[in-house]
Amino acid sequence: MNSTGKNKPAPSPQFPAGESEMGNRIRSFDWSETVLGPIERWSPSLRATLNLILSSRYPMLLFWGDELLFFYNDAFRPSFGAVGKHPGALGRKGETVWPESWSILKPLIDQVRVTGEATWNEDQLIPLFRNNRLDAVYWTLSCSPAYDDNGQISGVLVVCSERTVSVNGQKKGEDGENYFRQLIETMPAILWITEPDGYCSYLNKQWYDHTGQSDQEAEGFGWLNMTHPDDQEEAGRLFIEANEKQVAFTALYRLRNTSGDYRWAIDSGSPRFNADGRYEGMIGTVVDVHDQKLAEESLRESDARFRTLIAEAPVAMAVYAGRNFVVEMANDAMIHVWGKTPAVIGMELAKALPELEGQPFIGLLEDVYTTGVPYQSDEQQADLVVEGRLQSFWFTFTYQPLTNEQGQVYAILNVALDVTAQRSARQKIEEAESALRDAIELAELSTWSMEVETGLFTYSNRFMHWLGFAENTKTMDDAYNPLPDEYRQSVADAIDAVIQPGSSGLYDNEHPIINRLTGQVRIIHAQARLIYDAQGKPLRLVGTAQDITEQRKVQIALEHQVQERTEELEATNEELASTNEELAATIEELATTNEELSESNQLLIRSNENLEQFAYIASHDLQEPLRKVQQFGDLLKNQYSLQLGDGITYLERMQLAAGRMSALIKDLLTFSRISTQQDTVEPVSLAVVVKTVLNDLDLVIHESKAVVTVDPLPTVPGDSSQLEQLFQNLLSNALKFRRKGTSGVLVTPEIRVTARIVSSIALPTTVKPARAAGSYHCIEVVDNGIGFDQKYVDRIFQVFQRLHGKAEFAGTGIGLAICEKVASNHGGAITATSQSGQGATFSVYLPVAESLRKERGNLL
Repeated sequence: MNSTGKNKPAPSPQFPAGESEMGNRIRSFDWSETVLGPIERWSPSLRATLNLILSSRYPMLLFWGDELLFFYNDAFRPSFGAVGKHPGALGRKGETVWPESWSILKPLIDQVRVTGEATWNEDQLIPLFRNNRLDAVYWTLSCSPAYDDNGQISGVLVVCSERTVSVNGQKKGEDGENYFRQLIETMPAILWITEPDGYCSYLNKQWYDHTGQSDQEAEGFGWLNMTHPDDQEEAGRLFIEANEKQVAFTALYRLRNTSGDYRWAIDSGSPRFNADGRYEGMIGTVVDVHDQKLAEESLRESDARFRTLIAEAPVAMAVYAGRNFVVEMANDAMIHVWGKTPAVIGMELAKALPELEGQPFIGLLEDVYTTGVPYQSDEQQADLVVEGRLQSFWFTFTYQPLTNEQGQVYAILNVALDVTAQRSARQKIEEAESALRDAIELAELSTWSMEVETGLFTYSNRFMHWLGFAENTKTMDDAYNPLPDEYRQSVADAIDAVIQPGSSGLYDNEHPIINRLTGQVRIIHAQARLIYDAQGKPLRLVGTAQDITEQRKVQIALEHQVQERTEELEATNEELASTNEELAATIEELATTNEELSESNQLLIRSNENLEQFAYIASHDLQEPLRKVQQFGDLLKNQYSLQLGDGITYLERMQLAAGRMSALIKDLLTFSRISTQQDTVEPVSLAVVVKTVLNDLDLVIHESKAVVTVDPLPTVPGDSSQLEQLFQNLLSNALKFRRKGTSGVLVTPEIRVTARIVSSIALPTTVKPARAAGSYHCIEVVDNGIGFDQKYVDRIFQVFQRLHGKAEFAGTGIGLAICEKVASNHGGAITATSQSGQGATFSVYLPVAESLRKERGNLL
């Protein structure tokens, strides 16, 4: 603990551990210029492997990474001799450190990297340039795989012992030297040696066999003549520059063989120094890499095509490299999906899209990278910051692992398709289908369809009940069985006519049906539309059926009454014809008749009053049983809830249904009263009306924290109770239909009531006031609620029309119909404008009083 009471962080352990010469050289080396990067960023696996090597007293080497960077420990250091590769070999590519023997070492290393199995070689000749000469050095060595943090082979560990003295002991003097030279001449790689001035003084037999040159043609700088004319100048420049600087030399050029063909080769050399540090030239090898070069070019072309494919793909595509998922490639479509700029390329995905934290995508990528198993998802939600705000989108996407020749995952290809719009459209279709089902259910309609090709009929449950069927699919013969005999042929002919070419495709027929189980007869009105495929071929007939039995009974009764009245009228006409002369002569009787008419008028007034009284009584008689149901339901719930058990659920559902029925009766009575009430000319202050409504809604406004702004409102002639009903419905709807914000919390209602005057010629074309006037008051109620699709603007003012289910928003579907009727009673009209999720504006147009219009005209 320090003086402040806080724990100090433990110091980081020294790396590499210990104080060996090579450990110190590793610490002081500038690794930032290599592919490994700063030593602080080295992986734990590399650190552990190097600590193992450096702490061992047995000679050990490490070739690490794709470039096979070279490390060695203090125990191996004497094998490099007093003058030679040490200490410059540290951190360099293996092919640069060992040019004289790379053709031997590289296959040993590759074997371990490919198979993952260790190798063992005894008394292996590996020529080594040391102490200013090329020595025949013999090793007994074991090569084993070295793994990275992901369990993948990333290097080769070599444990070796130099056996040169022992092997040479088996050869004597000149014989040993000749044996060594024979080995040099038979090496699979081309070996060369130059003098300090760059003059090539030695080339082994492999050079002459490959090129066909003679000794005199090749030595000196004659070897350059075998390089391709386009490569000759650059190869010579690189060699001369390296020779002058006394540094390692590497050149890639095309070398001509004895057949006259040019093949790609890598020429690598290392500087030679004597014991005094004096430069004595270079030693190097030439290795044929033609097949590798062609493969690399093919790979580059393939990579270029791959990048072009991604860049030009119409769908969003990106490639994430490494376990950190660096955005290596991303086409414009993917960048647009992310809502970012091309600057994200080269960044780690988690940093480019920080909003992915807490979402499953990084975890999914890690699973794919680890297992190598692709991942595909249909319509998965992703929250992305687009245009400065977090938005929800839905994607169908795949994560496809990309592997190298060893089958190791090195990157992941992401292909994504934004299906947000399709999902939204499907939801709207589902909502529309649900609304249609509700409408069909409310209208007590049944549905049916007929497949044109097979003649199979399919019925809804209601239609099956009417017909007495137990299954919803029937053949054409079975479908016609419930028809009376005299109707079967006419119905079949009507359906056949609809599916014929050139028909209107509409079916409209009225006929009776007989229930096969009960014998009950119904009269139905069946309608249908013919559906065609893309080629215009009829597919199916889809329609509805309505039970109009009661309507037809009433119609027949009415027709019978009309017939009776007609006969009575004819008889009366005959009587009137016979008494015309009497009427002309009896004016006193006419006066008496006028008095009787006056009395009839009084009777009519009393009849209207009785009708209003009847409406009140009817409402009371309808409400009274409901009130008793509700009261007794409350008593049952309060006193016997424990005894009812699960029955309390049914009781609560009964209470809710009774409540909805009560509200429906009230709204129907209001609608009926408004529909029959005569216009008035009483001046009504709309400001007072709106204030009264807001007082009634005060509790709802307070609970929802609504902000209601009311501009100055005019005074209009009309019925204050009706106008109060109109604004009561509009403002309560504005408070009720609240939308949720992006966080899922209900948005605070913001409502504004405004007023202005518009001339009749400035009215929207869809607005048709009930009474013509020169100008109109336009009173608008604007809210920020859920809004609606503008295509439903006519539907919402119809009785029992709802755009939302009862589970979402309560109501009877009559409120806006009442508003439309009130506006019409006052000589005006009502309309609305909206977008789904963007709030709504309801506009009420009422005629301007004649006196006010004239006053405004005089001022003008």
